[in-house]
Amino acid sequence: MISTKLTAGVNAQVGNELGASHQYIAIAVYFEQEGLPALGQHFHKQALEERDHAMRFVKLLLDAGADVKIPAIAAPKSGFKSAADAVKLALESEIRVTAQINALMDQAIADKDHGNKNALEWFVNEQREEMSSMDTLLRMVKRAGESGLFFVENFLLQGGLAESPADKEGGE
Repeated sequence: MISTKLTAGVNAQVGNELGASHQYIAIAVYFEQEGLPALGQHFHKQALEERDHAMRFVKLLLDAGADVKIPAIAAPKSGFKSAADAVKLALESEIRVTAQINALMDQAIADKDHGNKNALEWFVNEQREEMSSMDTLLRMVKRAGESGLFFVENFLLQGGLAESPADKEGGE
């Protein structure tokens, strides 16, 4: 049901998603330690989403009858110089994950594996939203500057960057 190459790629992606989850926890901790609880909460939520993505990939493998091999993950980066540096790392992570998912999609297409290609389309769409949201947050943090992060906090507390129920149909 699923090629050896796609199985290996999806197993690696489980680790990539779990690594992104840990990185978001480290970013959340940074913001909490800086007295920015809304940004901290935002990144805790992002960490849970990345864990959920890892579990979706595990389910994809299980449904395909493939071997699931959870890879080791590296320790996350911590100790950021500024809020902008922390959010910039998050955006870079989303860009990297998007490229990884695109490579999985390319493999499914090469394999003519229409079932798994369709399953991967959810991730492609999710990444478009994730990159847009993180790019917006980075632009806001840069515009606010360190002394204006209260405005970003307030924006998040007012539901900014929250998705509408229609945006999350069929997703986590």
